[in-house]
This record gives sequence, C-alpha cells and structure tokens, in this order.
Amino acid sequence: MSTASSVTAVLVAIYREGLSQGTPLFLLAFLLTGLLLRSSGKDQDMRARRRVIAFLLGLHVLLLPITGLCAALQAGVVRELRLIGSVAGAIAGVGMAGLLVFGAALPRMRVFVPRILQDVIVGGFCIIALFGAAARAGINLSGIVATGAVLTAVIGLALQDTLGNLVGGLSLQLDSTVRVGDWIKVQDVNGRVAEIRWRSTSIETRDWETVVIPNSVLTRSQVTVVGRRAGEPARWRRLVPFQVDYRYAPTLVIETVLKALNVHTIDNVAESPAPSCVLMDFGDSSARYIVRYFLLDFAADDPTDSVVRTRIYYALTRAGIPLAIPAHTVFMTEDSLERRERKRDVDIGRRLAALQRIPLFAGLSEQERLELAQALHHAPFAPNEVLTREGAEAHHLYVIDAGRVSVRVGPPGHEHEVAQLQDGEFFGEMSLLTGEKRAATVVALTDTQCYRLDAEAFRTVLSRRPDLAEKVASELAERRNELIAKREALGSRPSKHSVDKNDLLNQIRTFFGL
Repeated sequence: MSTASSVTAVLVAIYREGLSQGTPLFLLAFLLTGLLLRSSGKDQDMRARRRVIAFLLGLHVLLLPITGLCAALQAGVVRELRLIGSVAGAIAGVGMAGLLVFGAALPRMRVFVPRILQDVIVGGFCIIALFGAAARAGINLSGIVATGAVLTAVIGLALQDTLGNLVGGLSLQLDSTVRVGDWIKVQDVNGRVAEIRWRSTSIETRDWETVVIPNSVLTRSQVTVVGRRAGEPARWRRLVPFQVDYRYAPTLVIETVLKALNVHTIDNVAESPAPSCVLMDFGDSSARYIVRYFLLDFAADDPTDSVVRTRIYYALTRAGIPLAIPAHTVFMTEDSLERRERKRDVDIGRRLAALQRIPLFAGLSEQERLELAQALHHAPFAPNEVLTREGAEAHHLYVIDAGRVSVRVGPPGHEHEVAQLQDGEFFGEMSLLTGEKRAATVVALTDTQCYRLDAEAFRTVLSRRPDLAEKVASELAERRNELIAKREALGSRPSKHSVDKNDLLNQIRTFFGL
C-alpha cells in the first residue's frame, strides 16, 4: 500500500470515528454554550464547570486521531480508546446541556434551581450517558453494577456521617429552609449564610469569621432565620433598654424618646414599622424602658444600637430627665452654700456670655440680661439631629454655646445648605419675636450645646421696655433679607420681596400684645 493510500485510510478512519461519536455535534454545542453564557464570565462556579467540559471535550477530540490511527493499523486497543473517547464526549455533552438549561434557559424564565439539585440531575444523566456509551462499544456493565451494589453497602456503613451531611445539604436547598444570604442563628453562631455545599454550610459572622457547620448539624438543630417573615421585606427587631427614675412620669419619658426617634430618619432604621418605646418593668429604684426598632442592615447591629442610645440620651437630657443611677452606687460630695453659689455663678456667667453675643439684646440693661439668662434652658443635640424643621411652629430662639450646625432650605430630601453656624451664633429669632413658622431647617453637624430662650421670658422684658421692639425689628429685618437673598441665589424658592422694618415692628408688637 502506498504512503498516500495509508494516509487517506487513516484520515477516513478519523472522519468515521468523529461522525460515529458525534464530535461535530459536541463542538457545535460547545460553541453555542459559550455564546449563550458570555454574561456569566464573572461567575466562578460557571467558569469552573466550563473548564471541566472543555477538558473532557479536548480529551474526546485528542483521542479521535489516535483511535483512527489504531483502527487503520488494526491495533488491539481500538475498542478501549473508542470507549474512553465516547464517554468523555457524552459526559461533556451532558455538562453542556446542564449549563444551557440551568445557566441560560431557566434563569431567563426567573427559575433558579439549587446547586445541589443541579449536580444531582447532571450526575444522573452522566451515569446514563456512561452506560449508553459502554453499550455502543459492546461492553456490558451489569456485572460491575452488581459488584458495586455490595461495595456501596460497605461504603455506606463506613461513611454514615458524610452521607448524612450530603443528604442534609440536599434537603436544605430543596425546601429552601435556609438560603444563601440569610442571617441565621444556630447554637452559639450568628451570621450570614455565605455558601451551602454538599457537606457543609459556611456562615460569615460579624467578627469577620467564617464558621463551617456540617449540614447534618443544621438539619438536627433549631435554626432561627433572622428578619424573615412571609410576604414582608427583611427587618430585624432590635431592643435598646434604658432606665429612668420614678420621679418622671412614664408618659413624659415615652413621649420625649419617641419624638426624638421619629421626628427625622435615622440611618439603617426602618420607618415602617416605626420605632416604639414601652415601659417594660418596675425595678428596685427605677422604671425600665425598652426602645424597639427594626434594623435594615443586619451586619450593622451594634453601631445602629449606639446611634439610637445616643438619641435617647440627648433627648432625655434636653427634657431634664436624667438616666437612672443604680441604687447601690453612692456619690459623696462635700456640699456647702459656698460651693452651690460658685456653681450657680459659673452657669449664669456662661449664659450671660451667650446673650451678650446676640445683637438683638444689645440694648438690654444688665438686670434685664440677667433675667433672660436665668430663663434660658439647656438644650444639647447629637450629630445629625434636627434642631428645628422648616415650617414648624416653635416660639423660641437657640443660642449655640458649643458645636456647629447646618442651616438648610428646601423640601425634605432636596434641601440646600445656605449657612453654617457655630459657637456664639444664634437662630430662630423670627419665631421668637413674631410667632412666624420656622424659615429653615437646622441640623447639628457635631455634638452641639445650645441655650433655648422661650417667647414668654422675652415677653416680660418687652412689656417693661416697649422701645426695645424697634431696635429688635431693625436687626431682624437685616438678617431676614440676607436669608432671602441666599435663597434666591440657590433658586430653591420663588423670589420674595425684602422685609420692611416697620412691617416687622408691627408683627412684634402684635405678637407680644404691646
């Protein structure tokens, strides 16, 4: 036989082998699979499956020329090589079909099958493909199956725990008891489910740890899925306890706390259901309260609890309601009339210094300024707390003793900052002197200590000094016109006419009944 004839015989044998084993169909299916799954390039699991399929398909293609050459030379290993190549191609074909169904078709129909169930289905079809390829090659595997049944019984007894984990993982995914992304509590572990595998489930805790729990333990233990309720968005109720002395009525405490928590949004706290405050118990020396709110980001439980506690503290402090001190704690301080007077003088000095920085009160006598200083109320605020909101009715003025605040105008969610105020500055004078609604929203940027002057305290001074109203009106008109100019520059509101001093004077006299 000539060389050309030999080469032709080998090529024909290779071509026949490829047709008989369906190689062109496998290559076409692999190309189609790659095109349909282009968007899954970042999915590590999908990429790993495609690599395995590519390896099996490569083995199948590699064995074609070898099998064809052996067939042309009439070598004795043709049957074995054909079986290996056929099995590799068949399993690769099943794998590609699985990728197309579970990675392309079903996701487009918004049907998502658990990974374990995918593996079981693909594995079952791979076994069928193996028997089919062996039957085509003339090999009977029934004897191997009979022997394997005995071997399976022996292995099953030796690997009971491992098999229990496998079955547990399958049941977890089939009934969706626990899903990837859920926050769960099991025994002393609390964290987010990162992955459910055949043997175990990985849980990521807030301590930056990954706890691997055997699936059999999960199926035998009580598992709490945090924040899940049928038909409702994910919410997790948190409890923040605090205690207040019995001298303060529960209605006053609850109203004060709820006003601070609900007046404006707190990051990571659900608006619905809204936070609530309840009286839980009567202790030995104080009443025990609990604030209940619903957390949105379960990983930020402690930081959000801290913000809520801060709101509670500042709200109670502004209302003059101190948190309870345990009954067994005793503070002993040598007290005397001289010490009390010294503390009072220091406090009055700070208040007088704050009032002296306000141009509105420049015309007051020393006695009148002292009278106002004694009427001031201490009002502390936490960062991001709203001191007053645009459009609210509040007939008092704030003097900033320490801290910094932001003055904003515009509707909620679309506010624009027009100024920042800090130590020694004041705001709310229009509401104090004319009864007008708040013209801007003021938000604390830092821990802010304020003094609050109510309209009734200033009414007493004006009733004795009606001439003071004219000086106050002049200063108010100037500050009001500055704010209007800034609003117009931002374009947040339609242009307004400037404030006239005489009109403002009439408003002050009308509000205070002068």
